[in-house]
Amino acid sequence: MSVPGPAVGGTVAQAGLRDALDRVTAEPLLAVAAVVVVLVVLIGLAFFVRRQRRTPGQRLRRILADHDRVSVLMHPNPDPDAMAAAQGVAELAAAVDTEPALQHAGQIRHQENRAFETVLDLDLEQIETAGDIDADAVVLVDHNEARGFPGADGISPVAVIDHHPGDGNGTALTDVRTEYGACATIVAEYFEEQGIEPGSTDSDGTEGACTLSPPVATGLLYGIQADTNHLTTGCSPAEFVAASYLYPGIDEELLDRIANPEVDTEVLDVKARAITERDVRGAFACSDVGTLSNVDAIPQAADELLRLEGVTAIVVLGDVEDTLHLSGRSRDDRVHMGKALQAAVEDIPMAEAGGHARMGGGQVSVEHMNGLGPGEGVTRADLHERLFEAMTGDRQ
Repeated sequence: MSVPGPAVGGTVAQAGLRDALDRVTAEPLLAVAAVVVVLVVLIGLAFFVRRQRRTPGQRLRRILADHDRVSVLMHPNPDPDAMAAAQGVAELAAAVDTEPALQHAGQIRHQENRAFETVLDLDLEQIETAGDIDADAVVLVDHNEARGFPGADGISPVAVIDHHPGDGNGTALTDVRTEYGACATIVAEYFEEQGIEPGSTDSDGTEGACTLSPPVATGLLYGIQADTNHLTTGCSPAEFVAASYLYPGIDEELLDRIANPEVDTEVLDVKARAITERDVRGAFACSDVGTLSNVDAIPQAADELLRLEGVTAIVVLGDVEDTLHLSGRSRDDRVHMGKALQAAVEDIPMAEAGGHARMGGGQVSVEHMNGLGPGEGVTRADLHERLFEAMTGDRQ
């Protein structure tokens, strides 16, 4: 005999009991899951905060420690600031048992640059293509985009340390401080923020302990001086702080030998031509020194002409092996030299120029000036006029 009422009621009661049991079981699981999510978020946040609190110097050392060998790549034809920065990064790499290779494209011809390399006994390697870089990783110093050799555009640096404007980035570290006067200042800060005494040559035995030997301290100080005209041009407060930090650890004899090298005869000849061929218009001047073999004589001639009384901005140009080189200097707040040079050559195919407010440079292919490629070409006399227009602000 069938009794429907109680059977249906029993079924409903059982279903309700199961739902209740499911809720009781699910709620602790949901609570545990929520706790786990919160913990993961907190751990991630703590890791992020800790990572952000690391100084750039500490981050660089960790990056260097992840590689067996690193290429510290300078810009083509490196100057003392670039070489000093590379020298400092190499010291940091050696402290974490990473083998550094100091590499560059181009040549080192300026007598000051040659003296820096020789006196400090630097082991620099000249490269011709990207294939010459055989390191596990690349660190760019004193420029933020590799240039000057075939395959440069394929270089993806792990770190970029620079004080020039640009769009280059490192995959793990980008430390670009355009308000600074020298890249060597940034690298000096890496040592100072880690409590390393300038002039130290002996490790304290701690794993990863770093030193700042007299040659490196001397190189960093001279790199700062070279890029700021002995702390008189384009400085930030950081340059003075870094110089004060480095000075107790330098070797004064090495510094004097770098600062007073013998002068190449052609450099003196080019300076003389720049003076005699100068075209001065008000506070601005331009001088064409013609054909020469030592391209480094051009910026030295620009430095010399800026000393002329009444002249506040100067551009010197000269051609070396079918390339016209421009070098500009300014102590006039109305003239941003880097932008002025860019404006003067902007529509010339394959031309490039740029720099800071006080200092700039550029290169123009003589063939493209003569009309190769798009455009009708630009005469040397026209470029001369363009430079004056750019300095006066009439060419934007």
